Amino acid sequence: MLEGFSELVDAHQNRVYSFAYYLLGSKEEAEDVTQEVLLRLWKNIETVHREVAGSWLSRVTRNACFDRLRRRRSHNRIFATSLDAPGIEPATTALDDNPEARTNAWDVQRHLRQALAEIAEPHRSIVILREIQGMKYVEIAELLEIPLNTVKTYLHRARRTLRKQLREVHSYATTS
Repeated sequence: MLEGFSELVDAHQNRVYSFAYYLLGSKEEAEDVTQEVLLRLWKNIETVHREVAGSWLSRVTRNACFDRLRRRRSHNRIFATSLDAPGIEPATTALDDNPEARTNAWDVQRHLRQALAEIAEPHRSIVILREIQGMKYVEIAELLEIPLNTVKTYLHRARRTLRKQLREVHSYATTS
């Protein structure tokens, strides 16, 4: 049992964290959700079949993130504060010697994260699952429990919205 759990964790831990990070925009919250999801996997290891573990983990991650977002909105209403979302750290190996390229990479990541945050659900989840997580359309449809053609339509709309938002940011940046 422990060996099977360890194999599933090794295979899916980064994907769970990445999905949570893109949905929540916070490293700390993504780490917390990842631990929570892996704990749920441990508790349900006997009932989760290896073939569907990836989609099961993605569904549990998405639900845990939505729970956090609901609590965050509730908390923000009560205390009228905003939570900041630290940036995604781009890979540094090729950028270490070039501060300008590193700054540009950070800027692109920040704009992408902002654009993703403005996309409504389930469009945001579909973009993250497809473009960032690399999931297949069929897997996304099963995970979100929506028809395959709906996934494709929503993804098309979300990509179009992202392109428009990023184009606007780019044109603003080049005219400033």
